[in-house]
Amino acid sequence: MSGGVEAQLEARLGDFALEVDLSLPGRGVSCLFGPSGAGKTTVLRCLAGLAPARGRVVCGDTVWHDDAQGIQLPVHERRVGYVFQNAALFPHLSVAGNLDFALQRVPAAERAISRADAVAWLGLGELLERDPRTLSGGQRQRVAIARALLGAPRLLLLDEPVASLDLAARAEVLAHLQRLQRRLELPVVYVTHAPDEVARLADHLVWLEGGRVRAAGAASELLGRLELGVFLGAEAVSALSATVREHDPDYPQTVLDCAWGELRVARVPQEPGEPVRVRLRASDVSVDLDPPGRSSVSNVLEVEVLGMSPLADGEVLVRLGSSASADAVLARITTRSRDRLALEVGARVFARVKAVSLS
Repeated sequence: MSGGVEAQLEARLGDFALEVDLSLPGRGVSCLFGPSGAGKTTVLRCLAGLAPARGRVVCGDTVWHDDAQGIQLPVHERRVGYVFQNAALFPHLSVAGNLDFALQRVPAAERAISRADAVAWLGLGELLERDPRTLSGGQRQRVAIARALLGAPRLLLLDEPVASLDLAARAEVLAHLQRLQRRLELPVVYVTHAPDEVARLADHLVWLEGGRVRAAGAASELLGRLELGVFLGAEAVSALSATVREHDPDYPQTVLDCAWGELRVARVPQEPGEPVRVRLRASDVSVDLDPPGRSSVSNVLEVEVLGMSPLADGEVLVRLGSSASADAVLARITTRSRDRLALEVGARVFARVKAVSLS
């Protein structure tokens, strides 16, 4: 599909007013992020044609909705895959039957992936003969995603697909989505209010509040902004691009290269030269003036203080990085530490990273 998704939408539901202008890439995951009531699900429903809206929606090279031209494609002609919080599987069909139902509705020449690929990508091989009512929440969501993909969608919409799952099931589904992300050749719009999901999945981020776009852009760049970090508070998280350098021959660790040096993480399956995404919680990053000595914290990055913003309860959020990179790391420290270190914008410091997670 050429191009991405362009949408200018205005809608009103009771007292709530939506007014957004979106430009989403044609591949990868675009996260709509924001608090409850921000308008995230409303945007998805408008894109799918399930909710009335004024404006214009273009997917790839096809106009789905344009008031000026009098174009309003019905839902079934938009070819949208939609996965809700509730998997909404057909209870009278087996897992295989649910998948075949979607596949049979698409002409053979237009099928984007095979059932075998969908089953393999989402780990459904042992579930095909199962009754959907006997599946766990995570299993049902994986089936729902596979069914949506077999419908050959031009756009895949995921509306908080892990919000109702327990921690284990949530981790299971997110891991499959991360693997799927690297294989799909279509735009995915993912709704969430969880910062960790954004850091794990998002290539592009749209921050919504009160029915308006507060900020939009590359997820790694937006997550490193003080404005968003202050909004997230204790949940502030950064997402960095890195490359596998090597696997340590003596320890079960992998060495990564990022913009400001190396990071050591638990051994990963990726090979040297492959890209990875690193997630750092602001609470796991501290700031030192002195170079590293002997310490159990092995990840230390030499960076520059790019900015600071106060938080509640005597804390400060510090933005760390360099002018040569769009990536940035957020550190949450106390105001006492800031004053004791006499931190100023432009100072060269060392960021000690206590924990690193990989997407």
